[in-house]
Amino acid sequence: MIRPLNIAVPTLTMLIQLAITGMLVAMLPLAIVLTSNDTNKYRKLLWITLFLTFDLIMFGSFTRLTDSGLGCPDWPGCYGQANPVQAHADIKAAEAIMPTGPVTVVKAWIEMIHRYIAMAVGVLIIAIMIVSWRKWLKSGRQLVSYAPALPTALFLLVCLQGAFGAWTVTMKLQPIIVTIHLLLGLALLGMLAILGSRHSVQTTVGSTARAIGTPAVVALGLLVIQIILGGWVSTNYAVLACTDFPLCNGMLIPPMDFMHGFSWWRELGKTASGDLLPVEALTAIHWVHRNFAFIVIAYIVWIAHKAMKIEGLSKTAKWLLIAIGVQFASGVSTIYLSWPILIAILHNGGAALLVLLLALMIYKTRLPVNKQN
Repeated sequence: MIRPLNIAVPTLTMLIQLAITGMLVAMLPLAIVLTSNDTNKYRKLLWITLFLTFDLIMFGSFTRLTDSGLGCPDWPGCYGQANPVQAHADIKAAEAIMPTGPVTVVKAWIEMIHRYIAMAVGVLIIAIMIVSWRKWLKSGRQLVSYAPALPTALFLLVCLQGAFGAWTVTMKLQPIIVTIHLLLGLALLGMLAILGSRHSVQTTVGSTARAIGTPAVVALGLLVIQIILGGWVSTNYAVLACTDFPLCNGMLIPPMDFMHGFSWWRELGKTASGDLLPVEALTAIHWVHRNFAFIVIAYIVWIAHKAMKIEGLSKTAKWLLIAIGVQFASGVSTIYLSWPILIAILHNGGAALLVLLLALMIYKTRLPVNKQN
């Protein structure tokens, strides 16, 4: 049992310490931006923030896969403190009661490092919003590439993401909350990709690129559904519900409980009525994610194949094919290799990369058309 907290609400001192920590972590990427040879510092800031957001998504999956999501059972601090060093006595007391439980010194550090990186991303996104507003207003609202609507939306989204990060902890890893938390992180990544592309992609596309735009949006929609299903597998710890491939436990259609498996609002490991979640529910979760993957893979391969023949999209299409291949291989490997953490993290990173590449392709389909095509 997790030791009760010493305080019910965060103290001002703790919040100030956390804010300082977030700014200190953000100083490294900001220093890279300021010392860069890139004349467009704003563009550099966007891509550095995107890189750190991608890292945050990867580290978030590591936090979940190591069962460190409740390494600090309160939010935003750890047992009312700004870091595990200050909370060491409380963490050790909880660890002594349950040595393999959710609270250990290592898990506390993993959880707090995840929060520190998230705070740094928040600082960088605030910087992006401020710079975009200043540049746009200074230009007399003429610089379209600095239009502040998307950066402001990005700021609001990161605030919402922070709220879901808090609910992830306070609601004890409720699967639907954790899954939405993952989706919002990927949405941040996609929006940053579009913002970065505004200042980096200065080209035209083939005349047939417009025809790819709508199918690419459909591909992104299918991918989002698959990510929701994958997040549902991960947050319910249903990865090993099927231990073989392409069959599931030796059967094409094994016994499954869809009603309990896809009851969205419930506690981790329990049904909506509070009973233990049956194995058949976990099997249903895994089976649906696995089989929907074939639809997503086929559609993305088709899109990439068509885009390969279009000027301005061929390079993105090649990377899309590579990414979908790696994603399929890592997904199958998690079954045959009994879900090793590194491969599972790679699988999460592959989903993020696919979102990034599809967002980039969609953006490119809206660029000026090369009139010679």
